[in-house]
Amino acid sequence: MHNQIDFHAQLHRDFRWLVPKHFNMAQVCCGRWATQTPQAVAIRCEHEDGRRRDHTYEELQQAANRLSNALRRMGVQRGDRVAVVMPQRFETAVAHMAVYQLGAVAMPLSMLFGPDALEYRINHSEAGVAIVCEGALDALLAARPSCPGLRTVLAVGQAQGRRDARFDGRFDSRCGARCDVDWDTALANESAHFNAVKTKATEAAVLIYTSGTTGPPKGALLAHCALIGNLPGFVASQNWFGFHPFDAAVESKAVLWSPADWAWTGGLMDALLPALYFGREIVGYQGRFSPQVAFELMQRHAVTHTFLFPTALKAMMKAVPQPRSKYSLQLQAIMSAGEAVGDAVFSYCEQQLGVTVNEMFGQTEINYIVGNCARLWPARPGSMGKPYPGHRIAVIDEEGKACAVGTPGDVAVHRRDIHGADDPVFFIGYWKNPNATRGKFTGSEANSWCRTGDLAVQDADGYLWYQGRSDDIFKAAGYRIGPGEIENCLVKHKAVANAAVVPKPDGERGAVVKAYVVLAAGFVANADLVAALQTHVRGQLAPYEYPKEIEFIDALPMTTTGKVQRRVLRLQEEARALSGARR
Repeated sequence: MHNQIDFHAQLHRDFRWLVPKHFNMAQVCCGRWATQTPQAVAIRCEHEDGRRRDHTYEELQQAANRLSNALRRMGVQRGDRVAVVMPQRFETAVAHMAVYQLGAVAMPLSMLFGPDALEYRINHSEAGVAIVCEGALDALLAARPSCPGLRTVLAVGQAQGRRDARFDGRFDSRCGARCDVDWDTALANESAHFNAVKTKATEAAVLIYTSGTTGPPKGALLAHCALIGNLPGFVASQNWFGFHPFDAAVESKAVLWSPADWAWTGGLMDALLPALYFGREIVGYQGRFSPQVAFELMQRHAVTHTFLFPTALKAMMKAVPQPRSKYSLQLQAIMSAGEAVGDAVFSYCEQQLGVTVNEMFGQTEINYIVGNCARLWPARPGSMGKPYPGHRIAVIDEEGKACAVGTPGDVAVHRRDIHGADDPVFFIGYWKNPNATRGKFTGSEANSWCRTGDLAVQDADGYLWYQGRSDDIFKAAGYRIGPGEIENCLVKHKAVANAAVVPKPDGERGAVVKAYVVLAAGFVANADLVAALQTHVRGQLAPYEYPKEIEFIDALPMTTTGKVQRRVLRLQEEARALSGARR
């Protein structure tokens, strides 16, 4: 890998966007395959209780057609939002295909959301229909009295038959009466034929709400062509996903699995939809993640391509240090995103899994813009990678000017690629929030950069190196501290399963470096271990970077997308400092 030829410049120079005027994600992800390869497996479903079933593209299309007809009967029209509150299951994929080909907008919602989170998103999006399974039904029904616009709840799986007593189960499209409907009954009464709406490529398809770390969640509205914008990065990060990079006629087996929730960009746009776009198989697992489950799934389904968060890879590294001695794996590519991978995880993937991990960077609004492709250009441990073909990337300062090599700045992507063509990866805007949309951009319409809010430096060879979120960077004793490097150093110690670094307010120095540490199995928290970890960091990093204080914790606060919520820990430290000052 280390002496390979670097094809990045050639790929970037020769790449051209081909975005048709009309484009629909359901047609390219399902409709065409239902005609060309109807019996090919689309989704391999597995439940943690052992149930398994494979579903073909023909099954997926027929179910989607029935659901599209049912949704239309429920009053769903072009552009309407439909909430989808389900995990990795067949019905989730059906719901997305049905909504897209209807010309409506799918709004995926996490199974982890409580009533308040569901209420906000359903009301803010003005969704009239929600499709929900047993795992989220109670939370949705608790939120429903406060959602006057939610006309219909379509119950899936074991949620069927569990009716809200206030609704009689009938639907009258003429008056828009509120009702409950069972999935099996609704689809059984509909035709398996549906004439798909001819949508424009720039028409809205998905509404995904961001995590809302700095205020109420914002709904990022994505167009059908956003999938096209994602594809170069997906293909590259998955080492060409079963195709020969310079000869599309040469194919190999490709089976994708990721624990990433299909309710989020990572699971939907980085796994489910691109896998279906290429007519390949994706594993949908309904159950809790664990390192052992991950390895067992990859072995059982002969998974060749995967997307694993750094937090998942860290857990796997600690729990199963030599996986190939226990499992027979067929891995050809590993993509990782959400946090900095770090060289410890990079080395584990390379040495123990036999695959060079391809780090990727993006966000809901502009996804899959920077990363690696170890098959075609060298991956550097700890680097975010280079701009994927089709995306014009720069590290810019507060005034919107490009930063010098080695100078930290905001990672930004230009509205147009290096050839002057519009980049289809961009979101349409924030739902009902034009001010926030405008605030995301810098420059004129003709020279517009979209800021990510993530800091990085770019080296002389074009590789980007992640420095953290702009609100995660802090100063301690006058030194600028990025938590990622310290966290990566801590995880290299055998006693550390995971770590998060935040500032602890300090009267003399403004702040000191504090680390929250999750211990690996078999280790016990004590003063000697604190000293050992501090010495470990001192020996690897600058003296001012070692954690002056270490607190052991059972689990780090995480977002539903697998990112460490440093903000939660930072606010906790601020609250403690304020409480101590009042005593």
